[in-house]
Amino acid sequence: MSDVLAVRDEGSVRVLTMNRPEKLNALNYDLTSALVNALVAADADSEVRAVVLTGEGRSFCAGADTSEFKTLTPQNADSVNERARLTGRLHAIIPQMGTPVIGAVNGFAMGGGAGLALACDYVVADENAVLAYPEVKHGIVAAIVMASLVKHVGRKAAFGLIATGRKVDAREALMLGLVSECAAAGTAVERSFDLAREIAGFSPTAVSASKKLLHAVADISLTDGIALGEKENARMRSYREQLA
Repeated sequence: MSDVLAVRDEGSVRVLTMNRPEKLNALNYDLTSALVNALVAADADSEVRAVVLTGEGRSFCAGADTSEFKTLTPQNADSVNERARLTGRLHAIIPQMGTPVIGAVNGFAMGGGAGLALACDYVVADENAVLAYPEVKHGIVAAIVMASLVKHVGRKAAFGLIATGRKVDAREALMLGLVSECAAAGTAVERSFDLAREIAGFSPTAVSASKKLLHAVADISLTDGIALGEKENARMRSYREQLA
């Protein structure tokens, strides 16, 4: 896909590896754009049934590339707005995809990197992984990632994270709901791939419909969620035929 993002297919699993290890895979414009394009392409490819997202080297993603901040100033409003839209697109796209995305968090996941991990449908964290939302320490706001963070961990826990910028180890991240499971050191990518391969073996229509229903019912009342479930229940009878 690009120098900053490595893309490979292992059967029906597409592996996306952020490839700026010298910058701890910090999200500059090029990497953010490449991720958006790669996720769109994966979701449009009928041969891809699951995605694994990870980072090269000792970091999953260090968040925004602060070296770009010098040009993202109020005097360059168009650039600022374009960058904000692109970042918002990246963090919104995974929940909107039908294809499941599993994040393999190896090492550091900071700020927007922690938010990117949280956007994934399932997150496997290396036992040595460290997550944090340190934006306040740099005089900025964990803005675009805030909505997802509050939904996942609640207001009180989210405030503690964003107001102090403190680091969270993998075990606490699991307890808070920032990640789905912890893996032994050095095995997060392997575990994520095994899980993705398992999911890829199921009916893609059933998996996609399950994901979409999950996100739909998360933001509505129980009775409305049951009503949506009734409609999906009536449609789901044909899904197994795709595996025949």
